[in-house]
Amino acid sequence: MAELDILAIRGLLPHRYPFLLVDRILDIGDDYITAIKNVTANEPHFTGHFPDFPIMPGVLIIEALAQTAGVLVLGKIENRENKHVFLAGVDEARFRRPVVPGDQLRLEIKVVHGRPTRIKAQGRAFVGDQCVAEAMLVCVLQDKGGASQS
Repeated sequence: MAELDILAIRGLLPHRYPFLLVDRILDIGDDYITAIKNVTANEPHFTGHFPDFPIMPGVLIIEALAQTAGVLVLGKIENRENKHVFLAGVDEARFRRPVVPGDQLRLEIKVVHGRPTRIKAQGRAFVGDQCVAEAMLVCVLQDKGGASQS
């Protein structure tokens, strides 16, 4: 599949500002995807995390990786308008260095095990050539309306 812009991403994911954390898909295959998240100073979390030294919260980096995995999963199915992808697990999360305004995150997902309704994937976030965060993610596909997530 070719690159996807923000309009195509919005067609796949239900997230919207300020919680849509994927700006562009660079490359997508059967078991991998690469995306971009531009980190800007005007994002709402920077006003409180931390005002004198703004750092993107690690949980939002993990969420950006999960959204990238969601694009991969939803892009493969035909009846995606009736489905949601939920993050069901995070293992082995590591944060290597702070992500700050002006950074561009390259989000890489590689499926290590997949079924039609569940994937386990290695997620890595890079700034330039430096890995700044990584985690093993579990994502599940569920019908809309029938999900009860807390």
